[in-house]
Amino acid sequence: MSIDQIKTVAVIGAGTMGNGIAHVFAKSGYNVILRDVDQKFLDRAFDAISKNLDREVKKAKITEAEKPEILKRIRSTTAAADLAAADLAVEAVPEQRELKERVLKEADALLRPGVILASNTSSISVTALAAKTSRPENFIGMHFMNPVPVMTLVEVIRGLQTSEETFSTIMALCQKLGKNPVAVNDAPGFVSNRVLMPLINEAAYAVMEGVATPEAVDAVMKMGMNHPMGPLELADFIGLDVCVDILEVLQTGLGDPKYRARPLLKKYVAAGWLGRKSGRGFYRY
Repeated sequence: MSIDQIKTVAVIGAGTMGNGIAHVFAKSGYNVILRDVDQKFLDRAFDAISKNLDREVKKAKITEAEKPEILKRIRSTTAAADLAAADLAVEAVPEQRELKERVLKEADALLRPGVILASNTSSISVTALAAKTSRPENFIGMHFMNPVPVMTLVEVIRGLQTSEETFSTIMALCQKLGKNPVAVNDAPGFVSNRVLMPLINEAAYAVMEGVATPEAVDAVMKMGMNHPMGPLELADFIGLDVCVDILEVLQTGLGDPKYRARPLLKKYVAAGWLGRKSGRGFYRY
């Protein structure tokens, strides 16, 4: 399918990533079908999108009159059957392989032949996910960065089976969204998380061993390495449960114990200290 044929985009999953992806597509003029299993998640997503659009109005990135037009392009639904109207579908459910496979199989069965099915996975094999569908040549990874409306990078991941047409269409689409796509081959964690997660893991280890406080670790990385956000602040922003999930994918996929999630990360997750979304992680919110 060519980029000109894409008018309506389905976003499956209305969480932090899903509502951000819906926001970006709607802002770029696409009709969006935002699907989740419960209306409360969809209501929460619309509230987040509305607040993020308000920020864009204040920064003069959009006008006040454009906000309702953007929101009008997003239709929420809990019905899987509504996905059939999409010209492109982007899966954005939590980073759990079995869940993603189930959601992708459901979408695959509903979408028209030739429609591209993309996953926002941040670490799971695109090749393996593609093989669970009937359209592996039309399957690709689109790893948006959080917060999606702000961050310009999209890792575009080709599975072994992804066609050149699918790849070129998605690269062009990312540019149309105002993003900067970077082509990455399929490997555990791709580039972003293969490099980032060991940094977060080691920062947690330094805290666990009493080398420094979280504040001190982050201060060293911000002032000494010119990082805009320290690794532990970033871990809290991403979600410590998500970090542990990604580290497990890396350890399993690459077979290297250096990717094993540090005990402190696992302990915080067990305690429900997941970061910003739970009110406590390495910091209190």
